[in-house]
Amino acid sequence: MKTNKSFRLVLIKPSHYDNDGYVIRWWRGGLPSNSLACLYGIALECRERQVLSADFDIDIEAIDETNWKVRVEDLTRSIKAADAGMVMLVGVQSNQFPRSLDIAKQFRSRGIQVAIGGFHVSGTLSMLPERDPGVQEMMDLGVSVFAGEAEGRLEGLLQDAVAGKLQRLYNFLGDLPHLEGQPLPIIPRQQIERVTGHTTSFDAGRGCPFQCSFCTIINVQGRKSRRRTADDIEAVIRGNVAQGIYGFFITDDNFARNKDWETLLDRIIELRETEGWGLSFTIQVDTLCHKLPNFIEKCAKAGVRRCFIGLENINPDSLLGAKKRQNKITDYREMMLAWKQAKIMTVGGYILGFPNDTPASIVRDIKIVQDELPIDMLEFFFLTPLPGSEDHKTLYAKGVTMDPDLNKYDLDHVTVAHSNMSKAEWERAYKLAWDTYFSWEHVETIMRRAAATGNNVGKIKTYALYFKGYHPIEHVHPLEGGALRLKSRHERRPHLPVEPAWLFYPRYFAETAVKALRWATLAVRLERLARKVKNDPQRLEYMDQALMPVVNEVENLELYKTRSSQAFLDQRRHIEEAQKPKIVAR
Repeated sequence: MKTNKSFRLVLIKPSHYDNDGYVIRWWRGGLPSNSLACLYGIALECRERQVLSADFDIDIEAIDETNWKVRVEDLTRSIKAADAGMVMLVGVQSNQFPRSLDIAKQFRSRGIQVAIGGFHVSGTLSMLPERDPGVQEMMDLGVSVFAGEAEGRLEGLLQDAVAGKLQRLYNFLGDLPHLEGQPLPIIPRQQIERVTGHTTSFDAGRGCPFQCSFCTIINVQGRKSRRRTADDIEAVIRGNVAQGIYGFFITDDNFARNKDWETLLDRIIELRETEGWGLSFTIQVDTLCHKLPNFIEKCAKAGVRRCFIGLENINPDSLLGAKKRQNKITDYREMMLAWKQAKIMTVGGYILGFPNDTPASIVRDIKIVQDELPIDMLEFFFLTPLPGSEDHKTLYAKGVTMDPDLNKYDLDHVTVAHSNMSKAEWERAYKLAWDTYFSWEHVETIMRRAAATGNNVGKIKTYALYFKGYHPIEHVHPLEGGALRLKSRHERRPHLPVEPAWLFYPRYFAETAVKALRWATLAVRLERLARKVKNDPQRLEYMDQALMPVVNEVENLELYKTRSSQAFLDQRRHIEEAQKPKIVAR
């Protein structure tokens, strides 16, 4: 049906600022945005149902600022040329909130309607007794704040926007939608082409049963599992394959806790086998996933090539203090060996800055991980009181000073004082962690473990380049990385001066050239190391402590020799003894 009116909807996933105040943007970005995919899919469904009336079309544009410049003037003209329209800032995390505020100010000053949603808005409204000052500033600008999830709710907001009657607050935190049969996450191919590897994302489910105190997800998406059906997941995959996209990041915080994991994996396996598609997946799991019968085996058959594991720490006291009770250090080696046997790369998240941490203890623990745990990559994070987490709420209630600059809440900056370390010591420990784990000696060890177990040494080389290079070369966390950093002279934090062209451009081009040389040098050295390992005639005979089969090993491993580890083991033995069947004399 031909329409004669148009509503211009611009969805923007904001980036955030680097240490010099410039927007972090790449020629090709890294991780795809699931929030952007979800909102685009919901908006498409609204257009198909003609929620704004039969003679109103919805013209949708999706922009991920990490790989696409937000051209405010051009977007403003296109919205004003339509009969109605608005900008929606989607999936905004705390570190992206300052950039979002600056974008909102630019559009509001030009008379454009703006709404914002995401984890910062929802998390602070969920956990704090009073409104976050930044959220209040947004509302004072006339920006509509959307808390909760948009499935089944977006059409109401769009209808209000057409009428010019947007509410200041849409709060759906107390009414989380079911996911079965909901509009499916999708991103146009032109946007996916801006992502390295042409990978897209979708969530198979939301909600997590655990209670980690540093986590914001449980306070926004809830602790009850809500899941898409196998038919939904097949439709997502088919929709993307039609665009030529075969790589997916399943963004569930813990895919192994999805009660339908086996049904979903079986459907994906069926698609791979019947359609012949070379589908590949990255998933996120917990440290207990290997205890689910057939879980890892079916992941391998479904095309899972990489899994992120919430390792967090090897100190039981730290894990208990963060309410990470599900992590048992006695399961770590067995779990990692199972993934290695399935030929799936493991990447562990590791948090630095628990109360008992010191620079010396951090380095000691990382060396234990290097020697005794067969994990491939570790990525490090500062323990950060993220707005929306229990940790943040507790510190807020106690009046503890936290860094007021939300741009730093990216897990890559110190934002609160530590009980044992000064800020400088904590930052030094953080750098030491990266340097220690990704030493050339240990990178070779990781490659040798891969070669000995039939895993892909080339993938180790690629990811070692990724994790070893971004901090020293680009000065950003690897999770925020991409290919070829782009900088715009005018995309800078408002309180910092716009640099003159004669200074900015020569420095930018010189920096780019130096970075390219450093990346090339690192890549060449890693390639030589990989060839050395692959050409070693004795590569299949390599063995070290980490690869040894799991057999009564408590006495031998340093992993179990710290005071807190011994206490944990004693408690476990006590529980095991209590659970043994008692023999009754007759």
